[in-house]
Amino acid sequence: MSLAPRAVLVHRTTEYEELLARHGTHGQAAFVLAGRGRSLDEVAERHRRNARALGDVAAALPLRWRRTRVERADLDRFLFGPEDVVVVVGQDGLVANVAKYLSGQPVVGIDADPGRNPGVLVRHRAKDTAALCRAALGPRARTDALTMTEAVADDTQRLLALNEIYLGPPGHQTARYRIGPDAAPGAAEAQASSGVLVGTGTGSTGWLRSLWLERGSTVRLPAPSEPRLVWFVREAWPSPVTGTSVVAGELGRGDALRLTVESDRMVVFGDGMESDALELTWGQSVRLGVSDTSLNLVA
Repeated sequence: MSLAPRAVLVHRTTEYEELLARHGTHGQAAFVLAGRGRSLDEVAERHRRNARALGDVAAALPLRWRRTRVERADLDRFLFGPEDVVVVVGQDGLVANVAKYLSGQPVVGIDADPGRNPGVLVRHRAKDTAALCRAALGPRARTDALTMTEAVADDTQRLLALNEIYLGPPGHQTARYRIGPDAAPGAAEAQASSGVLVGTGTGSTGWLRSLWLERGSTVRLPAPSEPRLVWFVREAWPSPVTGTSVVAGELGRGDALRLTVESDRMVVFGDGMESDALELTWGQSVRLGVSDTSLNLVA
């Protein structure tokens, strides 16, 4: 007999909860903020709206389904199963945070604070949870397969991201490396910069777009489901031994960008999750391209 589906409810600690953890009580947090000319009321109200959304979603989950909850900080220690339906309650960024840990499970994005979030990935309201969960596993399930990017190091470490992957120094130092097409290692250029960004169509509305706009790039940004990536080098610095001619490009399916570290240490992380990063040392290489894994977002 097969197991009943499991609903995995993903959420994150609110700003209000973080303030209480730092200051101990509501009153003390309110006192500290008042001294800075700020009020705790707005933060507390957002917390209440988030709690209501979580409660409404939990109550609407199918009765016969198994269920569990996982907080954003615990995602890298949580084991998702093939029968899971992942229900993300929060902001768009939380969907991106969970995407890297999945392998094809359907994802339902619930906006916990309508009107405050863009709603690109959290497209639905809490009242729609029951219907969305049933539709996620039905014969006519309709999902958008959103392209993801991956980084694979020469020691087999692998990292996935829905928006973008950043490669760079762990602090504010300069990263030194060689970069070029994976198919032509002899064409790699030695560079010194503040890092490299490789992103998808989903990520082209955020950090990636800011770089694209800043330099007036003519590279066409991809659509979220298009199997194509764009990449930019941040603040490449010319010197007698480093160049600036290989600073932007596109990657289709089957294409890859290779970066070989020539610094003491570089980090590679996806979608802002710096706490769950790959660490590379001098001489290591990493290959970046379109992932075979995509995020199946229930439409």
